[in-house]
Amino acid sequence: MDSELTHVTREGRITMVDVGEKAVTKRVAMAEAYVHLSEKTMSLLKNQALPKGDALACARVGGILAAKDTSRLIPLCHSLNTTFVDVRFEVLDEPPRIRIESEARCNGETGVEMEAIVAAEIAAAIIYDMCKAVQRDITIDGVRLLYKNGGRSGEYRAQGFSL
Repeated sequence: MDSELTHVTREGRITMVDVGEKAVTKRVAMAEAYVHLSEKTMSLLKNQALPKGDALACARVGGILAAKDTSRLIPLCHSLNTTFVDVRFEVLDEPPRIRIESEARCNGETGVEMEAIVAAEIAAAIIYDMCKAVQRDITIDGVRLLYKNGGRSGEYRAQGFSL
């Protein structure tokens, strides 16, 4: 099987790409996700009155930890020495939802897109976990890469996203 897929051998087996010969460059990636809440749950979250405590503080730390562990979660993802990870929140009232924005940086041979995406996804799951005692029908959506820069492919910006 002759394939142009980067993670598949000629025999059709999955494989990790060898990035050992690639140049080390500064890499940056940003991602987002949304958590949709009821007005009641949003009020409790804003007032830090949820039974489990401060959902956003917990989600921030958990998202950062998840970015650092991405290579353990995504089978063909390389271990990276991240130089910066952040998870930020925007509390939106109409409709009630939390916008999560994550950012990951490193100096390396491969990008940090997966670290940024995993940080946003896990932060969203943590918000769900922190709020589920008062609302079970929370939804998570809109997970996407917003921005990446560095490496051979250069810059990518999602439509409508500006720094």
